[in-house]
Amino acid sequence: MTLYKNFIGVDIGKSTFVVSLYGQKTTLDYENSSGGIAQFMQDHGETLSQALCVVETTGGYELAFVYTLMAQGYKVHRADTRKVKNFIRSFGGSAKTDALDAKALARYGFERHDKLDIFKPLSQESVELFQLVQRRRDLKAMVVAEKNRLQSPSGALIQDTIIQVIDVINQQAHIITDKIQALIEANPCLKQKKEILKTIPGIGEIIAFEVLILLPELGTLSRRKIASLAGVAPRANESGKFFGYRRTGHGRQGIKPILFLAAMAARNSKISLKAFYEKLIQKGKKKMVALTALMRKILIIANARIKELNLQKKHS
Repeated sequence: MTLYKNFIGVDIGKSTFVVSLYGQKTTLDYENSSGGIAQFMQDHGETLSQALCVVETTGGYELAFVYTLMAQGYKVHRADTRKVKNFIRSFGGSAKTDALDAKALARYGFERHDKLDIFKPLSQESVELFQLVQRRRDLKAMVVAEKNRLQSPSGALIQDTIIQVIDVINQQAHIITDKIQALIEANPCLKQKKEILKTIPGIGEIIAFEVLILLPELGTLSRRKIASLAGVAPRANESGKFFGYRRTGHGRQGIKPILFLAAMAARNSKISLKAFYEKLIQKGKKKMVALTALMRKILIIANARIKELNLQKKHS
């Protein structure tokens, strides 16, 4: 049995995460970004080497954190949400904050550690691909930031340096893209799935590999669950006699923007998906509502085609 000296609870949200070390009253907040995760590891280096980190499954917002710690050899348990909630309820009390949740996760790790499994991804390759995609997304965000600076009033004075920085960042993004494509090409299963996704209108090379890497559950879940996980499942917005537009949740980080790009491409093409979008507009749906429905339809088609491929392999 593995013995741990420290138990760290981490409550992770879309933009931040809160850390609690079991036995301590204070908690710490970090940005849920590569920089924030790096700062967390720097602050808790000695503690982490003999610790069990417990994070709750939060629609994928925890994946970057989990994979980064695993790459450094740290132990992480990805807790089942239902089990954690039942554990918290057993102590009574109805208060809920991120800090309290982090403390509860730390206590959960302390009391249940001998029964908790260390999270392991499908393969080391999946971890590497995820990290490469995350880095590529970071670089793209940096390019957007530099382009915004170029448009500022002072941009003309420093135009040359901004353009040079953009060129360097783009070169690095291209290098990472090539690495991702090489890893996928070397894996017959991933390569086949990528080619299948590319047959769907609106999905090109980049969107195909990003969907595969950021949504590895594709083809293993029902249409409703995969839509909910991606954040494109409609939620009721009704109260009494009021019936408002249904809204979608946040979903796994990074999925909705690429599905949006796919939907924009499909909407502007001469295919059945364009007809689907235009029919919704004709019914009086707002453009964003229709685009979200198109995003969902593209994802459901992708899920069905990968599921069909999985079944074929299973019976072959």
